[in-house]
Amino acid sequence: MNSTYTWLEDLSMLFKVKLSLLVLFSAVMAYLIVAPTISLVDLVILCLGGFAVTAASNTLNQVLERDFDKLMKRTQNRPLATGRMTVSNAVLIAGFLSLFGITLLAFLNVWASLLGMVSLIIYSFIYTPLKRTTPLSVWIGAIPGALPMAIGAVVAQGELTPLAFLLFGIQFFWQFPHFWAIAWLGHEDYSNAGFKMLPSKSGLPDEEVGYQSFVYSLFLIPVFAIMLYMGSIGIFGFIVSMLLTIGYIWYAWLMYKVNTAEAAKKLMFSSFAYLPFVLIFLFVDKLIM
Repeated sequence: MNSTYTWLEDLSMLFKVKLSLLVLFSAVMAYLIVAPTISLVDLVILCLGGFAVTAASNTLNQVLERDFDKLMKRTQNRPLATGRMTVSNAVLIAGFLSLFGITLLAFLNVWASLLGMVSLIIYSFIYTPLKRTTPLSVWIGAIPGALPMAIGAVVAQGELTPLAFLLFGIQFFWQFPHFWAIAWLGHEDYSNAGFKMLPSKSGLPDEEVGYQSFVYSLFLIPVFAIMLYMGSIGIFGFIVSMLLTIGYIWYAWLMYKVNTAEAAKKLMFSSFAYLPFVLIFLFVDKLIM
């Protein structure tokens, strides 16, 4: 057991801060893309509430998976897996963050609070236990993974609109190639913990994983086409989004055709770049429309 970790370092691992900030980035960008006028107060509340709900979800995830985290190299040093933090303390922290985050989102509107609660429940109590049962867990996990975009949109619009669903769709379909590339590379680790994350019939990192990644990446095209048709984005945003999407599709196709760790790594890194760039260019598109 490594006792040199500070309390703050353990909280950072418990909250999965980097992942939480990426989730928060999606919600903020969705708000900026949709909002007719930007309210700094709303943005601050969205950031605090969104981060709290995400951190609570990640904490509950680690509470439920603490015994399995011990079996994977990338997670075996987490505070609950090593015993540096007790389960009771982690549950208490998660409970406080859940209440704090959902209450803050309720100050913005009922939809934001409801979607935040749904996200936490699905991620913590449906997706997390399903990971050891079926690869369909990835599909379930993609729902809370994409809800931050919808939350940002409903904060901006005050209601659940078609645009909120479309922004949800971008992050929803983006996740499949992104996560399966990661699961391809970390297959041994996931298998050691009994997690069934790959969509192939064999459960192994074979060409079917690349094929599924390629198919799901194609669904991004109609999402942007509908946004253009509805007038939600301009021609600049559509063209740039299409170019980025074609690049993303290409890397998914490459993983299917080549079926190597190197190809999976390229898809993973392209996924890290794809979503932030798409959202930034959609915001730029809004400014010039």
